[in-house]
Amino acid sequence: MSKGLFITFEGIDGSGKSTQARLLATLMRDYGNDVRHTREPGGSAGAEDIRRLLVEGDPARWSPETEILLFTAARRDHLERTILPALEAGQIVVSDRFADSTRVYQGVARADLRKTVDTLHELMIGREPDLTFIIDMDPEVALQRGLARNSGEDRFEDMGLQFQKDLRAGFLGLAAQFPERCMLINGNQSPANVSGEIQAVIETWQA
Repeated sequence: MSKGLFITFEGIDGSGKSTQARLLATLMRDYGNDVRHTREPGGSAGAEDIRRLLVEGDPARWSPETEILLFTAARRDHLERTILPALEAGQIVVSDRFADSTRVYQGVARADLRKTVDTLHELMIGREPDLTFIIDMDPEVALQRGLARNSGEDRFEDMGLQFQKDLRAGFLGLAAQFPERCMLINGNQSPANVSGEIQAVIETWQA
């Protein structure tokens, strides 16, 4: 039986979720916890190899169906080699993205494949986070921020503004579907204020 705590961050590209995941991991360490900070796609050697296939290159490089298979393969390796061992060791795992991203990106925004995503998740992953922060932000501002990074991992940003709007709608729908674990956070404010909201949730949630 897993003994640790599994926290994930979700949101559209450029929403600031990666920054907030890092800040929370630091905060939890400051509280004296043993924390494993990780990300998806990636978080293990095999999953990082798959990450490059998914986030680089032409937007039309893969079909939504192929993306689901690649993300699931990366997630399975991440789960086996990073997440589950950390939880079994009693660590707090803070992950920048997990299965909710696939539910929204490939299950809603890229195509109407939510049933396929959920079936594969049940068969191959079978694990949900204990707590999920969804950073909600204006898609136009987030897209500009994401493209400004010029990271070379811009495949999904290159799908355009309407895609980001569809993603936002998908994440809002997810928050409504799973209110017991999904906490919606206003990302249209300073990173410090966003972090403060997250810290308040953590303190209340653990009380």
